[in-house]
Amino acid sequence: MRTPTIVVATDGAATSATVRWAAREAARRRVSLRVVHVLDWDWNTSRYDFGADNFEMARELAETVTATAAAEARTVAPSVNVMEVTLIGSPAAQLLDACDEAELLVVGGRGHGGFAGLLLGGVSQRVATHAPCPVVVVRGRTDADEGPVAVGVDDSAAAEDVLSTAFAAAAARGTGLLAIRTYLPAVPLYYGYAVPAALVATPEQDTAERARLVEQLAPWRAKYPNVAVETRVSQDGAAAVLVGVSHGTQLVVVGSRGHGVIVGTLLGSTGLQLLHHADCPVYVDRPRQEHR
Repeated sequence: MRTPTIVVATDGAATSATVRWAAREAARRRVSLRVVHVLDWDWNTSRYDFGADNFEMARELAETVTATAAAEARTVAPSVNVMEVTLIGSPAAQLLDACDEAELLVVGGRGHGGFAGLLLGGVSQRVATHAPCPVVVVRGRTDADEGPVAVGVDDSAAAEDVLSTAFAAAAARGTGLLAIRTYLPAVPLYYGYAVPAALVATPEQDTAERARLVEQLAPWRAKYPNVAVETRVSQDGAAAVLVGVSHGTQLVVVGSRGHGVIVGTLLGSTGLQLLHHADCPVYVDRPRQEHR
């Protein structure tokens, strides 16, 4: 039987906030935490350096990074069972293997050595796109503990799972939920394609979209009566709206794939834009892909 575990990736001081976030989440869920650091070591290009003890030195430093992060996690969440794992190889590939049976993977928005102009590290983007479990990318106001949980709601097959995750997250944090639904208005052809959606008055469609959102939320409101819910309907793009509200929320929850996304991709354009621009941690919800 699989033991409920959160896996958090660390590469040192740059991901200290990521480890703290994961430790608090593990405490809320009452699950174990596995702190993972990957020594980025290319066996093919490094095989001639073994005589100089370079590998042993690198491995000892890597284990120190893991131990330091684990110690911080234990300080933040003393009740959590924290495990230390140091792996060797390609960071993205090793992390994907490490979270094969995890219920959540937590990574930082930018890893060690990231350039200021890069808004999301390559490793984080790869694991967020391909992980077999839900992923949280800790970015922006990493220690934010005020404000509601925001959730993007659409008509996809995964919408109910996303709502389940968002309501549970809000309830665990003792905060409210901001549910957002966006849509493109039916613009007459004679307007062309350059007219801002805000200039097109569609009161009937606005009312219909809000009614659909309220209907979607009804069973979850009944299940979580203590979670105060605010709804918002917008004609702007989902990514823009969610990035905007992220400045006042403590977590944004989205599905891994929305409408119009090319079949075979595991992360839609809305999710990718949030991972690059959100001002708080982003939870990319997806059904676990059970190991076969």
